[in-house]
Amino acid sequence: MVNSSQVSYFTLAAYLDSGDFLCFVVTALVYVGIVLVNTSLIVVICMNRSLHEPMYMFLLSLFVNELYGSTGLFPFLLVQILSDLHTVPAPLCLLQIFCIYMYGNVEVCNLAVMSYDRYLAICDPLHYKSRMTSQKAAVLISGVWFYSVLKLLITLSLNVRLSRCGNVINSLYCQNYLIVKLACSDTRLNNIYGIFGTVVTVIVPLIPILFSYLRILQVCFSGDKQTRQKAVSTCSPHIVSLLNFSFGSCFQIFQSRFSQNKLPVLLQIVLSLYFLIIQPLLSPVMYGMQMSSIRNTYKRTGFRLVTGWFYICFRLVTGWF
Repeated sequence: MVNSSQVSYFTLAAYLDSGDFLCFVVTALVYVGIVLVNTSLIVVICMNRSLHEPMYMFLLSLFVNELYGSTGLFPFLLVQILSDLHTVPAPLCLLQIFCIYMYGNVEVCNLAVMSYDRYLAICDPLHYKSRMTSQKAAVLISGVWFYSVLKLLITLSLNVRLSRCGNVINSLYCQNYLIVKLACSDTRLNNIYGIFGTVVTVIVPLIPILFSYLRILQVCFSGDKQTRQKAVSTCSPHIVSLLNFSFGSCFQIFQSRFSQNKLPVLLQIVLSLYFLIIQPLLSPVMYGMQMSSIRNTYKRTGFRLVTGWFYICFRLVTGWF
C-alpha cells in the first residue's frame, strides 16, 4: 500500500502522443477565442450602466465562470500537449479538480437562478423589479459561488485522506472519481458523498428550472402572440445553453463512472472535453447574438474591445520574435 502523502505526482495516460504542435496551436486558438468573447462581454456589461440589472448580473456571473473553468483546463492542457512525460504534481492535480468541478457546479446553479429570473420577468412582469432587485441578485450569485466552494472543499478533504496503490489516470486532466479509484483504503464515504453530491447538483437546480419553464409555457399558451415572441427571444439562449451543458455533463459523468473501452479513443477525448470547450464558447455567442440589448451595446463598444485585444496579442507575438 502506498500512502497518499508518498504519491507526489499522477500520470495522465489518455494522451495519444506528445509534442503535437498542430494540436497545440488549435487548442491555444480555442482558448484565446473563449477568453476574447467572454472577456469582451464582461467588459461591455460592466462599462454600460444600462446593463446593470439583475438579468445581466447573472450573465456576468456566467461569463466569469466560463473564464474560470476554461483557465482551470486550457493552460494545463497546453503544457501537457507539448510534454513528453504527461505527469502532474499531486497538489496541482487536486487544484485542477477543485477548479473544474467548481466550474460545473456554479454553471448549473447559475443557470437555475437565471431560469427563475426569466420566470419572474415573463410571468409576473409588473412586480419583477420589486421581487428581483440588484441586491437580491447579488445575494443569489454569492450564494451560488459560496455553496460551490464549500461543496468542493468537502470533496477534496475526503480525497486527500485516502491511501493509494497507483498514480496512473486514464484521462487528459485530473478527475476526482478516477483518483478515488486508485485508493487502497476504504472509499465508501467518498462514493456515498460522490453519489449524493451528484444527485444534489442535478436535482436541486432542476426543481427551479422545471418549475420556471412549466409556468413560462403556461403563460405562452394562454397569452397573445407578442407574449410568446418575448418569451422565445429571452429564453431561447438560456434553453440552448442549459441543454448543451446538460448533455456535456452527462457525457462527463458517464465517462468517469462507466467503462468507455468500446468507444473510439478520439471520441472519448471529445466527450471528456465537450462541456469545458463548447459551453464557454456557446454561452457568450448565444446571449450576445439573441439578446438585443447586449447585441446593440456590443456593436457600439465591442468592436473597439476586439480590435484592442488583437492589437495587444499582435504586439506580444511580434515581441517574441
